[in-house]
Order: sequence, then structure tokens, then C-alpha cells
Amino acid sequence: MTTEDSRYEAVRSRDARFDGVFFLGVRTTGIYCRPSCPAVTPKRENVRFYPTAAAAQAVGFRACRRCRPDAVPGSAEWNVRADLVGRAMRMISDGVVDREGVAGLSRRLGYSSRQVQRQLTAELGAGPVALARAQRAHTARVLLQTTPLPVTQVAFAAGFASVRQFNDTVREIYARTPSALRAASARGGHGPAGRPEAREAAAHGGAAVAGVPLRLAYRGRYDTGQVFGFLARRAVPGVEEVRGAPGGRTYRRTLSLPYGIGIAEVDECAARSSKGWLDCRLHLGDLRDLTTAVQRVRRLFDLDADPYAVAERLGGEPALGRLVSRTPGLRSPGAADTHELAVRAVLGQQVTVGAARTLGGTLVAAYGKPLAAPDGTLTHLFPDAGTLAEAPLGELGMPQTRRRTIRAVAAALADGTVVLDPGADREETESALLALPGIGPWTAGYIRMRALGDPDVFLPGDAGVRHGLALIGAEAGQADRWRPWRSYALHHLWHATGLTPPPAPN
Repeated sequence: MTTEDSRYEAVRSRDARFDGVFFLGVRTTGIYCRPSCPAVTPKRENVRFYPTAAAAQAVGFRACRRCRPDAVPGSAEWNVRADLVGRAMRMISDGVVDREGVAGLSRRLGYSSRQVQRQLTAELGAGPVALARAQRAHTARVLLQTTPLPVTQVAFAAGFASVRQFNDTVREIYARTPSALRAASARGGHGPAGRPEAREAAAHGGAAVAGVPLRLAYRGRYDTGQVFGFLARRAVPGVEEVRGAPGGRTYRRTLSLPYGIGIAEVDECAARSSKGWLDCRLHLGDLRDLTTAVQRVRRLFDLDADPYAVAERLGGEPALGRLVSRTPGLRSPGAADTHELAVRAVLGQQVTVGAARTLGGTLVAAYGKPLAAPDGTLTHLFPDAGTLAEAPLGELGMPQTRRRTIRAVAAALADGTVVLDPGADREETESALLALPGIGPWTAGYIRMRALGDPDVFLPGDAGVRHGLALIGAEAGQADRWRPWRSYALHHLWHATGLTPPPAPN
């Protein structure tokens, strides 16, 4: 979409492909919506377009109660872009502004606060504070409508500095008080009141006993079988588990979060579903971690992807077109814990996926932090980088050179030589990884694809990729035509061959 007229055509056709890509504000009602809103299409002269929900809110528009524009998937543009704005958006989504303020965000980006403010406002119509505020408001609405927590606890759990700020923001964005927003949800049958698990949570002082139930939105088709299968084959004992049979599985894992420990549960839905969301439950020791936990799960399941754009580029290629049409909704899974992913990538060098799982389980049992009490087969957090940097790792039965590589990667993560946060510069990070002993292009690229969520990574030296290319009669040199979605091409090739990624050829 490059013109306002073409955006309006998307609104007239209620095109869900553009939900989250832009928002429309209607001057006559003071409401802003997503493009696919089912309400009567407003007249063209009454519509204004905005690149973010925060920009619409900044000029006084309130969120539509029918289409809930604040709940749409994030724009895949921020995952593609490696510039300041893209990096900043990924960091804000991860809660950096809430935890560290604009100064912390700017420090991580390597720019002055004034530069960050100016560039975000010029391109997005809102600065970092407004963008973070919009995200806090959405988190607050989720907590109000899905938990029995007292309003005061909701305010601080959502990241607001005061109850007054919380009340003012909710009234401004949703045109209702927090209590009225909760009551309206309960009347609609979606609120927490009366549920047995809600009463139990209230009895425990509002603790998240039953977890926070969420619907994690995505756009387009979603091949849950491919994603859950990918994660199930790699599930590290003690940290991850997948319950149930294909088509009805639940993925569960532990999370080390800024304020405490969490457990995430995500349910598989019908194969290649288009219902628009995955059901998720987050069990959090501290509800201030909600925003960060949600974003980590979203990255793991690649929920902000744009399958329409991917299919348009890859589906038009003669070599890949058959694969794309055969597996609509394929995703490129990311990582819930970037440091963990980096260590696991090294563990997987020159061994099978099953062997890498076993090694991961051994590492977790030896050096992971135990949970206060086991939860199913979940018993530990994955070992932190500082611990692994000093660990002998003799339990792994690996060559000394491989153990040295794991310790080198862990030390680089612990001291900041290698940065894997959502807003890290991908080129700099890959270069830093390649400078470490035992890290070659395959491992660095795999970490870049999954830990940094880069949608444009290709691994021509991978045996599975070579097999897939031969299967479709293509050559590695054609991959440049698949930009900026080469990571998805990679997964199509792996999926077509029925192979998991083989040992890294480092």
C-alpha cells in the first residue's frame, strides 16, 4: 500500500491482509479501526490513515469496540527492517521502554533520545513513550477482561507508573473506565467473573494460579501442524514438552523473565487454520512480565508474519510455487529465549536433532535452575549464560573443542560481546558470532534466523536445503530472488523433504 486511495480500497473491501499494517481514524465518530472492521464503511473524506495504533490515539481517536484494533498482529515490517525504526519497534514490543525508559531504549539502539524520538515520530506519528503507552493499554484491557485481579494490581502489572495514569489512559483510549470495561466484558460472556479458576485465583490474593488466558492473533492461514511438529522434534526435556496427538497438541515451556519465572502453554488448532488466533495461557510469578512473555511467545510461533506477502513473492517463483501452494500458512519459528537458542544451536552441530535434544536435557539437568515445584515434565529453566561460561560441561560427552565453543558463546552472551535482544543489529551480531571459535556460517545464520527473527536468512551449505533444491529443480543461486523472505523458503525446502535441519557443517 503506497497511497491513501489504495488504503481506502482495502477498507472498502474489508481486507484483513492489512490489519496491523495501517489503521484508519473516522473523524465523524472519533473512532479508529483496523481495515477489516465489519462496521459500515465511512466516507472517504471522513477517513484518516495512521501507521500505528499509537499514532491514532495520539490525535484523539478511541479504539473501536467491534474490531479491537489494538489487538491485531504486529506489522511484519518491523521484523523485515533492520534500521533504527524497525529495531526500536521490536524493543518497545518487548517492554524495554516500560523497564528502562526512553533513555534505556536509546542506549540499546546506540542513538540519542532526541534522535530516537524524532525518527519514530516522523515515520510512525508517535514517539517511544506513546508507542509503549498504547501497548500498556492493550495489556491492561487483556488483564481486566481475563483475570479477576483488582484494578490497582492490573494498573501496575500492565506497566503504568500510577493508578491515575492507568485510569486516564484507559478512559482516553477505550472511552470507558477500567471497571466499566471489565463489566462490559463480563456481560458479554468473556469476563473472568464466576469462573472456578478465577475464584481460586482471587482466593490466592490475585496470583496467577490458573494463568492468564489469551488469544494470540495472527493474520492469514497458519499451518499449526508444521510449527508444532518443528517445536516438538526439538523440545528439550525439563524445559519444554508437547502433550497430545497431532491436531490437538499443547506446547508448554518454562520462561526466565525480567521479574520472575513463567510457564507458557499454547494449543494447536486445526491444520492450516484461519480462525485468526492461537489459544495461550501464561502462568506468571509476576504479572509485570505479561508484555514480555506475550512477545516471546509471539516470536516463537512467528505470529506477526505476513503470509500474504510471503506467498506473493515465493509463490510466483516457478521452483517454489508448488511448495507454497501445498503448504499455505507455513511459518519460520523464532525463539522464546535467545540465549538458550544460541547454546542449543551449538549443541546441534554435527549431531542429529534427537541427539541434540538429549544433550540439551543433560545440560538442563546439570546446570539449569530448578523450578520451586515440577509442573508436569517441566522442571527447570534453561541454564543462564553466566553459569555455562564457567561450566566444565563434562557431562555432555562432547569433544573438548565443542565444549570450548559452548563456553565461548555463553561468555560472549554474558558480557555483551554478542547481543541477541529483539533490537540487535543483525549484521553486527552475525559478525560477532563468526568471530567466536567453532562458529561457522551455518550456526551464525541459524541463530540470526531464529534468535533475531530475521525473515531473510538462507543456508546454502545445509544438506537439507541442497536436498530440497534438488527436489524442486532449483539452484542456490536463485535464492536471491526470494528476498526478503528467504527464511520461509528455507522452511519450505525443509518441510518438503520431510527432514529436520541436519547437523551443522561448521
